[in-house]
Amino acid sequence: MYHPDLIRHPDGCPTLVLNADYTPLSYYPLSLWPWQTAIKAVFLERVDIVSHYEREVHSPSFSMKLPSVIALRQFVKPSAYPAFTRFNLFLRDSFACQYCGCRHDLTFDHVVPRAQGGRTTWENVATACAPCNLRKGGRTPRQAHMELASTPERPTSWALQENGRRFPPNYLHDSWHDWLYWDVPLEA
Repeated sequence: MYHPDLIRHPDGCPTLVLNADYTPLSYYPLSLWPWQTAIKAVFLERVDIVSHYEREVHSPSFSMKLPSVIALRQFVKPSAYPAFTRFNLFLRDSFACQYCGCRHDLTFDHVVPRAQGGRTTWENVATACAPCNLRKGGRTPRQAHMELASTPERPTSWALQENGRRFPPNYLHDSWHDWLYWDVPLEA
């Protein structure tokens, strides 16, 4: 019987990586490994295969179905607080301008401008679209008569993961749905 996985190139077969407690290491970006890394981890006995693609890879003396979901054998404790990066800032603010809600042409804005002593920290930086950032200029939101949708604060890793669940990637293999918590109807 024909199965779409059989004609899929191995590079199109990423592996969902679960922690030892069978939760994804990360939701956004989704914790995925290329097939080569997953197979290496299987042979090094660092992971258990939870599910696999129908696609096989072969060596002269061995063949194996590509893993689609693996679980680490040792638990990796997530850090309490994420790194301060542009991507994590946008994720904290749900990829929306904190002044007008626009989702295009995003940049970041110092709430208290650096020229007025503001620092580049979680508590002083917010996502802003380029037009709002230009309009605000080197002023505080109060001086520019602009209101922030939410007060900037340092997020926890858990809060970023919760935000990330609202932005699923374009591709989700069927075998991943049991391990991810978006768009999955719960059985009564």
